[in-house]
Amino acid sequence: MKKHNLFEQKIIETAQGIFSRLGFKKTTMDDIARAVFKAKSSLYHYFKSKDEIFQAVIEKEVRMLKEEIEKALASEASPINKLKAYAKTRMKALRRLANFYQAFREEYLESYSFIQKLRQDYDRYEIETIKSLLKEGVEAGLFEVRDPDLTAEAILMAIKGYEYVWAISPNEDKIESDIDRLFDVLFYGILKR
Repeated sequence: MKKHNLFEQKIIETAQGIFSRLGFKKTTMDDIARAVFKAKSSLYHYFKSKDEIFQAVIEKEVRMLKEEIEKALASEASPINKLKAYAKTRMKALRRLANFYQAFREEYLESYSFIQKLRQDYDRYEIETIKSLLKEGVEAGLFEVRDPDLTAEAILMAIKGYEYVWAISPNEDKIESDIDRLFDVLFYGILKR
């Protein structure tokens, strides 16, 4: 990822707000130029296109999300609480990082190669993060995991299955409660004991 100078960072931050308000399709280079008080031609000195600015915005939001997840995981001691913190932090961040969420949800963006690569890289990051938490739980004698890859994918799919509902829900307490209940099913199953 490219290191951006101060004005490029200002363009990215400004565009981040505009993209999240208007969406990728409706945002224009004119919108961004007006917001940074520059002529549109000056933006092309720093970025070749609106796509390139959007890519920089998404990359910034991916870094922010990963940093928040790492911080949340570091604040928990047990693998059980780390998995819950992972899901909760992920959902709270997705609600704020509208462009990242849009890039991962909107089908029309799939045709952009940088979006495909970001999606693949981020999916890999999520699977590896969950697998490391599962391994930690196995080593602590808390989890019995026969297939870490499949288990990590199943947990991620369960979280993603709720993503849209949680993203539009105004009630953060309900989201936290839903995540706790989801992990109760994942940890303890549905069999009567």
